[in-house]
Amino acid sequence: MRRTLKRRALPVVALSLAGLACRPGPQAQGPPAIPVKIEVARSVSVDDSSEYVATLKSRGSAAIMPQVEGHITRIFVRSGARIAAGEPLMQIDPAKQQATVNSQEDTRAARGAALQFARQQFGRVEGLFRSGVASQQDLDQARTALDASEADLHSVEAQVREQQAQLRYYRVTAPAAGIVGDIPVRVGDRVTVGTLLTTVDSPGIMEAYLSVPVERAAQLKPGLPVRILDSTGNVLAESHVTFISPQVDDQTQTVLVKAGIANPTGALRPAQFIRARLVWGTRDGPVVPVLAVSRISGQYFAFVAEQEKDGLVARQRPVKVGEIVGNDYVVLEGIKEGDRVIVSGTQFLRDGVPVSPQT
Repeated sequence: MRRTLKRRALPVVALSLAGLACRPGPQAQGPPAIPVKIEVARSVSVDDSSEYVATLKSRGSAAIMPQVEGHITRIFVRSGARIAAGEPLMQIDPAKQQATVNSQEDTRAARGAALQFARQQFGRVEGLFRSGVASQQDLDQARTALDASEADLHSVEAQVREQQAQLRYYRVTAPAAGIVGDIPVRVGDRVTVGTLLTTVDSPGIMEAYLSVPVERAAQLKPGLPVRILDSTGNVLAESHVTFISPQVDDQTQTVLVKAGIANPTGALRPAQFIRARLVWGTRDGPVVPVLAVSRISGQYFAFVAEQEKDGLVARQRPVKVGEIVGNDYVVLEGIKEGDRVIVSGTQFLRDGVPVSPQT
């Protein structure tokens, strides 16, 4: 009897175990979504521009060189001094030239006396001619002598004026108001017409000299905007293209472009190297925050939140960026307007990871 009960209990236990085995267990779940901050890429008006290193040159900068040779006897100014137009800068020894002027003036006095005698002689001959004592030939000879004396005097007077004008060159004066530059010469130095005495820089309009690659020469045209930038990218001055060279530099294969720059405060200096941004045109393009872009092995990347069937996931995209406008990169390729760009927590993301927007 007991054997029969045991045998009947075995199938019941087996069915119970089979039922437990068939029950569905807890399903495996994916990684939790990472909370991130998301911004929608917006389109703004941006400049299509190129930056170059420009050289500043003053349109009011004058290199002072003597027009005569001699020894410097006096220097009236010092470097950095502000001077007015016509103010004396240096004195070159005029003794030799002064002697030449004195000699010419003595010659002029002698020619004046000779002219006076010729006039008196002509008057006498003319009176004798009217009285019938002197001949026509005598009168013609007296008139010729008078004309020759007048011509000699005019010639000597012209030479005196020339030598006097040359004498004024021995005092070097400022051609315009401005600031005296470096003075490389000293009292006692002998200078020639090729010696640089100093420079005088007048504040005001300067010119930026840009060398633009010949590949972009076809896009150049007068009036293109030019912006002068400081080391941090701030705009110091606004200008436009005023000159385009018709020739190409055979050494650098570039085209010279000039732009006038106002410099009322004197913050910019001649021969200074400075950044210049040449604006080719304006277009609409998407921008993304700088924090959203990372650089890996020279390539720029950004994460974009894309909607999939299970929710938002992060997708890494290679992007090509342009200049920085404020706190944003201008995106040239890889992101379009309306894309949801992830701007926080990008260091914890990888491609395909679920994300959720932070509130």
